[in-house]
Amino acid sequence: MKFPVCTLACTFALTLGAAAHAAPKLTPAQCSDYPFAHTNGPVTRAQLMNELSELESVGYNPSAGDENGYPDDIDDAQQKLMQKYQTDCVGAGGSISSNGN
Repeated sequence: MKFPVCTLACTFALTLGAAAHAAPKLTPAQCSDYPFAHTNGPVTRAQLMNELSELESVGYNPSAGDENGYPDDIDDAQQKLMQKYQTDCVGAGGSISSNGN
């Protein structure tokens, strides 16, 4: 009795994993919302909060209090975010631009 339940659970997990990997890349509109994609207007608070959230998602911690590693830690996070952008957006109509930092 345990074998069919385990088999069913494993099959379900594999199906979910395959569906996640088969998910499409981000749309061009979503790619243009990446923090370092330049916009033509002034930056909004929502865009700044999005940028901070994206940087934190790749390991940046603004409250770490490590002033000795300041430029390096945010540079590392921006590098990781750029790699994430290239994975998600290159080929989906996104373009790579630097924010000058």
